[in-house]
Amino acid sequence: MLDWEHIFATRSGRMRASEIRELLKLLDQPDIISFAGGIPDPALFPDVAFKDAYSDIFSSAQVGSALQYSVSEGYKPLREWIARDVAKIGIDCTPDNVFITSGSQQALDYLGKLFLSPKDTALVTWPTYLGALSAFNAYEPNYDQLSLNGNRTPDAYRDTAAKAGGSVKFAYLSADFSNPTGETIDLTGREKLLALADELDIAILEDAAYQHLRYDGQAIPPIMALDIARKGGIENTRTIYSGSFSKTLAPGLRVGFVVAAMPVIRKLVLMKQAADLHSSTINQIAIEHVASRGFDAQVAKIRAVYSKRRDAMLAALDKYMPKNATWTRPEGGMFVWVTLPEGMDGAELLAKSIATEKVAFVPGKAFYADGSNANTLRMSFSCADEAMIDEGIKRLGRLISNAIRAAA
Repeated sequence: MLDWEHIFATRSGRMRASEIRELLKLLDQPDIISFAGGIPDPALFPDVAFKDAYSDIFSSAQVGSALQYSVSEGYKPLREWIARDVAKIGIDCTPDNVFITSGSQQALDYLGKLFLSPKDTALVTWPTYLGALSAFNAYEPNYDQLSLNGNRTPDAYRDTAAKAGGSVKFAYLSADFSNPTGETIDLTGREKLLALADELDIAILEDAAYQHLRYDGQAIPPIMALDIARKGGIENTRTIYSGSFSKTLAPGLRVGFVVAAMPVIRKLVLMKQAADLHSSTINQIAIEHVASRGFDAQVAKIRAVYSKRRDAMLAALDKYMPKNATWTRPEGGMFVWVTLPEGMDGAELLAKSIATEKVAFVPGKAFYADGSNANTLRMSFSCADEAMIDEGIKRLGRLISNAIRAAA
């Protein structure tokens, strides 16, 4: 058999299988209670609305263009709808500032390719979205911990990047209900990030995959909205806002988007022309049909369900978890982040949990760029009903309590 390793590009050595993708296979096992996948509940998909949308497309003169090649920027009526929707949260832009991607994961890949040369530094939260690390890794960056509590100076970031052989290129974060922690960056933190980015002269990549999934608390303007308000218009901003229809309408259609100043959009268009020409035309048209006819009602429906599941998970954690474990209390999104006593290993715990308790979650170590903090776990409440959540946390709490006692 041919040894391919010496032929592959050096960057291929940084590619790792996604622990989450592997864990999603457990969803096919009916005896497993899974808190692993951060995926929407398929029972909540607007399937009838999509059936009507595709039916309308195929019964109209639009079918020819729906099945044809299209422009790389994306279907214009969809970009117009997105521009109107983000305007509601303070992002004043034109459809030309909107670029359609094949899911927001493609946006992360393109942005990594656009900004990162080998040895450059990406500032990321600790922990951060595993998919972002996977996307950026191909471009051979270094990572530094993004801190918004004031204990790092701009010069400290510059010096660390220079010692690693490159420069700081961007800060990446999810400001609302982040994956994996469920935490939200407060207004002060967002303003500090804008000031830091201005001082470092870097981009801000704002991942807004969960923007519409707020269940309680006061909404905070997106970082891009604050940037626009400060700078007087989107063309003067350094924030790049990415969003998705995966958590609200349907992930299988793979429709995401980027909102940015025109110099960024023009580069992204060139990348798409070289990569896959354009995102699926018919899927973009279907998304626009469904969004324009009932997006707000769909969001209200999923918020009502997910908020109850969030409440059920927090109540079960309060009830069953040992006192020396802690967890976040998210105001939205799909995740709760659990921190266990030092010395515990989430990966080892997962193996025991699947074998003895039939409960799945994601070990937290994978979300840290440096592979630290093995004593953490991510749990999603989106695909389990309240009874399953209570039973699953009960089993998990029993397992963790026994593990703590055994280690004492």
